[in-house]
Amino acid sequence: MMENKMFCFQCQETAKGTGCTVKGVCGKEASTSNYQDLLLGVVRGVATIDRAIRKAGVESVAGVDTYFVDALFACITNANFDDASILKRVDKGIALKKQLLAIAKEHNVELPAYHEILWGGEKADYEAQSRKESVLRNENEDLRSLKELTVLGLKGMAAYYEHASRLGYTDTTITDFMGDALAIIANPDAPMDQLLNCVLDTGKWGVNAMALLDKANSTSYGHPEITKVNIGVGKNPGILISGHDLHDIEELLKQTEGTGVDVYTHGEMLPAHYYPELKKYKHLVGNYGNAWWKQKEEFSTFNGPIVFTTNCIVPPSPNANYKDRVFTMNSTGFPGWKHIEADANGHKDFSEVIAIAKTCEAPTEIETGEIVGGFAHNQVFALADKIVEAVKSGAIRKFVVMGGCDGRMRSRDYYTEFAQQLPHDVVILTSGCAKFKYNKLNLGDINGIPRVLDAGQCNDSYTWAVVALKLKEIFGAADINDLPLAFNIAWYEQKAVIVLLALLSLGIKNIHIGPTLPAFVSPGVLKVLVEQFGLGGITTVEEDLKRMIG
Repeated sequence: MMENKMFCFQCQETAKGTGCTVKGVCGKEASTSNYQDLLLGVVRGVATIDRAIRKAGVESVAGVDTYFVDALFACITNANFDDASILKRVDKGIALKKQLLAIAKEHNVELPAYHEILWGGEKADYEAQSRKESVLRNENEDLRSLKELTVLGLKGMAAYYEHASRLGYTDTTITDFMGDALAIIANPDAPMDQLLNCVLDTGKWGVNAMALLDKANSTSYGHPEITKVNIGVGKNPGILISGHDLHDIEELLKQTEGTGVDVYTHGEMLPAHYYPELKKYKHLVGNYGNAWWKQKEEFSTFNGPIVFTTNCIVPPSPNANYKDRVFTMNSTGFPGWKHIEADANGHKDFSEVIAIAKTCEAPTEIETGEIVGGFAHNQVFALADKIVEAVKSGAIRKFVVMGGCDGRMRSRDYYTEFAQQLPHDVVILTSGCAKFKYNKLNLGDINGIPRVLDAGQCNDSYTWAVVALKLKEIFGAADINDLPLAFNIAWYEQKAVIVLLALLSLGIKNIHIGPTLPAFVSPGVLKVLVEQFGLGGITTVEEDLKRMIG
């Protein structure tokens, strides 16, 4: 462990398929990675003491649960590259830990013998302690794998929970589970069966978190509806908003209304166009660009300011023409970029962003046309009769879920080719930025039903679980796996991990993930996932079409 400057294997593109040891493929420096490990160590320590206090029936410190959520979210891939921002969260955790230790002492609460020792706040101590908190602290690769599956799932869950909470929707049973799970994986002697159960429970609570966010989004902004989204540009200056947070885009739309500044979505913010209460803003004019990994070239031609609501940041080149007009918010951060803080009511002031936009040229057009989306479960149910009839008549032979993430690897062209070569009686169900591999292809329709049904963001993968359960009911299937439904999922980061665990918890089997299998899944754990759930990787387009479609 000490030979490496860092160790991180949480994303699909990790170096050599085993782990980044010098600098993250994502662009994060070794110091940032190590401080994130340190932050997660603090989080585990806080959770361990907090759970012991609560178990003893003693009132804990307010704000512990929201601390878990924010800290976990800040450690997601491509979210926060700012050491100072990460260490600020470390300091907050240390303060919480001191308060918790004082409560435990006052009430004679017995703490587990393994609870982490609190250290001082000097930088030298940060660096020394961060080494002890590396994922490689667990020498047994199967135990390490199960613990990392849980913590990576918790990171994804935290992202979805934070979005819901910003809209006023919370559920303490979800955050209670997160604290319990963190305390379990903090135990260096936790047995294999307990850790495996913790992984499976993470999936179950992931379903609850996605259901909460689905309720928050649809109640706040209406159910997504079929929408044609412009991918060209207008003549006004614009602001480009990226990430996933709908509360933030609503705030931006309200503050830019009547200013002469247009708003464009980018990447995973595309589905904002599908919500009735957001699409009513006429200056929400379109989507600019593609998935997150193409942002360097696309941001340079956008000309106006960019705001990141959540992860999906790619560090800019030193001479990038846009690096002085990017803003971060919430759990994100990047050195040198301005950070917009929320006030006590959770609102953000975009006046500086708007002022910059007014001095900029309109975006440079990089493509023209429209893309169609908005097929979340409520909209799909509205088409249920049409879909059922198409299945019964044989017009639709099968559905294939191709949600998940996009990424830089050339091997991801597999998903474009897979979509292109699918038989014309097969419908693609998608969500997440994986859709950018095929959502601009002209794949046609079946009896008026588009062959690519886009539910929305990565968290909207929940839609396809809801739809699958409804189809099971409609067709009277004995098992969800008896449906004409295949899963070919592209993954990249931790929100895809919680989606996968959620699908497994619902009993869905024979899911294929790619373009590679996760480095954090050990051979022993993979064997369990294959035997219990039929989880597998991808091969060639031709072989996988035979295997999944027949």
